[in-house]
Amino acid sequence: MALKGLSTAQTVGLAFAAALYVAAGTLHFLKPKPYLRIMPPYIPWHLPMVLIGGGFEILGGAGLLVSQTRRAAAWGLLALLVAVFPANIYMATNPAEAGAVSIAPVVRWGRLPLQLFLIWWLLWCTRSRGALR
Repeated sequence: MALKGLSTAQTVGLAFAAALYVAAGTLHFLKPKPYLRIMPPYIPWHLPMVLIGGGFEILGGAGLLVSQTRRAAAWGLLALLVAVFPANIYMATNPAEAGAVSIAPVVRWGRLPLQLFLIWWLLWCTRSRGALR
C-alpha cells in the first residue's frame, strides 16, 4: 500500500532507503573504524564527526517514514551525502591510507557517481505524485 501522496514504487523505494540509512547510521556506532579510516586528514575531530554523521543518518532514515518530516529528512540526508563526499574522494585517491587497498578501484571510484544516484533516489521517493506532473 502506498503512503499518502506517493506511488507504490515510491513507497517501496522510501522504505528501502529508510532501512538503508538507519542501518548505515547504526554501523557508524557499532563499527566506526572503517569510517574513521576514510576521513581525510584535514577534517578535524574524526570520531565525533563519524558519530554525528551516523546519528544524522539514523534520524534521516527514520524521518523518511514520517509524512510531516519526510521532505526535510530527504534534504538533510542529501546534505549529508554532500558532506561525506570528501571522504569518498579520499578513499578513492588514497586507498592505502584509507584502508581500502583490498577494495577494487572500480568500486572505490564507483562510489563517487553512486552519490548522485542516492541523491536522485531520495528526491524521487519523497516527491508527491502531484509534483511529478
